[in-house]
Amino acid sequence: MDDDVLTTLKLLIIGESGVGKSSLLLRFTEDTFDPEQSATIGVDFKVKTLAIDGNKAKLAIWDTAGQERFRTLTPSYYRGAQGVILVYDVTKRDTFTKLENWLNELETYTTRNDIVKMLVGNKIDKDDREVDRNEGLKFARKHSMLFIEASAKTKDGVQCAFEELVEKILQTPGLWESENQGQKVRLGDQEHARPGACGGYCSIP
Repeated sequence: MDDDVLTTLKLLIIGESGVGKSSLLLRFTEDTFDPEQSATIGVDFKVKTLAIDGNKAKLAIWDTAGQERFRTLTPSYYRGAQGVILVYDVTKRDTFTKLENWLNELETYTTRNDIVKMLVGNKIDKDDREVDRNEGLKFARKHSMLFIEASAKTKDGVQCAFEELVEKILQTPGLWESENQGQKVRLGDQEHARPGACGGYCSIP
């Protein structure tokens, strides 16, 4: 197949401060992990090309500060995004309960009704879990989100979270096709061809 990039997608990572948004992004884009990762100030931005079922998508991934005082960029940050990853820390229940606030903000500022949402419960490598996997799955289903648990530290689930999100976006033609007239995506039969890439982590509501 042609090596040309099919489309460029804008993805967001949102959630409370300290849940590991930047760590997930660094693990996915650079395969690194820094246990001393400092808090993001303003917005960070990474680009990575991902191949899904023979289709290349260029991902522009925006990582934002979770703290309230850095949230002046909100409307422009959300504008035009096709996918969003909502992150909580499975060892801190308050980061899970505040997901409703982030969803409200997303609905207020997003410019697309069919934006694809992925819920990620991060830090599953830690022992002091406060949020059960089934709680995350239930919340994701309630809000029509994809769901996965992950660990930026051990790599578990990270690649899969981004792949599942992008795959779902590519299966939603209205999200990106208007900017790429005439290009066809070949998903169809290949959709399930990747042999267990997600290792049983992903749950599609």
